[in-house]
Amino acid sequence: MNQPHAKREQWSGQYGFILAAVGSAIGLGNIWRFPGVAYTNGGGAFLIPYLVALLTAGIPILLLDYSLGHRYRGSSPAVFRRISKKWEALGWFQVVISLVIMTYYAVILAWAVRYMFFSFNEAWGSDTLNFFVGDFLQLSAPGEGANVVPGIFWPLVAVWTAAAVVIALGVTRGLERISRFFIPFLIVIFAALVIRALFLPGATAGLDAFFTPNWAALADPQVWIAAYSQIFFSLSVAFGIMLTYSSYLGKRTNVISTGLVTGLANSSFEILAGIGVFATLGYMATQQGVGVGDLEGITGPILSFVTFPAIISLMPGGPVFGVLFFASLVIAGFTSLVSLIQVVSAALQEKFALGRRLASLTATGLSGLASVFVFSTSNGLNALDVVDKFINELGIVTAAILMTFLVTFIAKKLPVLRQHLNHYSSLKLGTWWYALVGVVTPGILALTLVLTGYSLITEGYGDYPETFVYQYGWFMIVGVAFVSFVLAFVPWRTPVDDYDPVVFHEAGASLESKPSRPASTPAQPSEQF
Repeated sequence: MNQPHAKREQWSGQYGFILAAVGSAIGLGNIWRFPGVAYTNGGGAFLIPYLVALLTAGIPILLLDYSLGHRYRGSSPAVFRRISKKWEALGWFQVVISLVIMTYYAVILAWAVRYMFFSFNEAWGSDTLNFFVGDFLQLSAPGEGANVVPGIFWPLVAVWTAAAVVIALGVTRGLERISRFFIPFLIVIFAALVIRALFLPGATAGLDAFFTPNWAALADPQVWIAAYSQIFFSLSVAFGIMLTYSSYLGKRTNVISTGLVTGLANSSFEILAGIGVFATLGYMATQQGVGVGDLEGITGPILSFVTFPAIISLMPGGPVFGVLFFASLVIAGFTSLVSLIQVVSAALQEKFALGRRLASLTATGLSGLASVFVFSTSNGLNALDVVDKFINELGIVTAAILMTFLVTFIAKKLPVLRQHLNHYSSLKLGTWWYALVGVVTPGILALTLVLTGYSLITEGYGDYPETFVYQYGWFMIVGVAFVSFVLAFVPWRTPVDDYDPVVFHEAGASLESKPSRPASTPAQPSEQF
């Protein structure tokens, strides 16, 4: 007797999915990473390689993620197992990467929550740097004693509790519902911030610094690598998020159009963030009587938690500006956090036959404990900096290279995935997509990986002690790989090989489901259109 397929959750429609995907893509990196990367890599000239990277790598790999999830209808481990049983570990590698990222991502949200309330009375005083690293973080030297900081611990517990509730509610009642509310709200309040920034004295000086091109920078390979890295990381591709999200799409969805909308919306928000940030920095430079290029803290946590509080203290109506700015960080970060949790939760549900609520509690519980005991301590900022460097520039890049290599050369699935994407779309992908996914993107990422790895091996990272870098960097990456292989060898509690893919028939181009097979006879993924 055939075993029926379990009913899979779905988005209510394309609009809900697009908002959730955009919510995942738009995160903290859009607001504090993009402006600094653009500024240090040629200013306005950086927008040229940035847009080239969007079109040649960002959207093509995003569509690859969409096609894998939509066709093979599962979490990352399930999808890669269905392609080839030998590659299930790659799916778990993506899942564990997401788990590591969300452990420190939630901490930055906890900081933003506290600073949103600090904004009411400008509690940071006149020395914003000392307040951030001293009074607030109580930062200790790398590797020294790490005490839990109560002012971070309790907001962090609140962030994890809220995230657990959203994931437990499911795809439509949880993820989609918060996205439908938060993403339009985020756009409105951030647009208001940008408009306010544009009318500040000296705003044009900041815009000049952001948009004035340094054409000589285009000859520097590092500028192009930086552009591809920014696009790649900001779109949330290659570590399971978009793959998992697309698995909840209806079978007759126009996947190409949703990918284009998501990619363009994400990049539009990044450019908007760049305009707002640099207009504000121009105001600060004018107040201090220096050039924008002489300011420090153009990117990263220093921009949001040191430079911006200093600007808020200078400007008229600063507390309102501060509340809105940190509220933007909280909203953008929270929608990204829940997408990371969903990657882990979906994998646990399918591998271990867990209910949705139990899987969500397990995912948030595991990450929450690590988050609290590592990153809410006085050593948290140091650990966060090293873990983020290694997991993003080594972990995610490695996962992307392996994914494109598997799909292109080992399983040779690009032709069938292109047909899958083209079936319900009026915009058709040509064979050029093969070159972008199989050659251009992995080639650039491989170069990035080699250069980054060589630099970390020969020069270390920053001023951190070697033992500290090994503990939170190299050992962490090795641990992620080890756990991924262990999970791949654990038996499945669900009939993973008996699934319900999207299958088309050439005659009549109708959509049908592959008939289910008995659990004792694993089905092989059909690639016949």
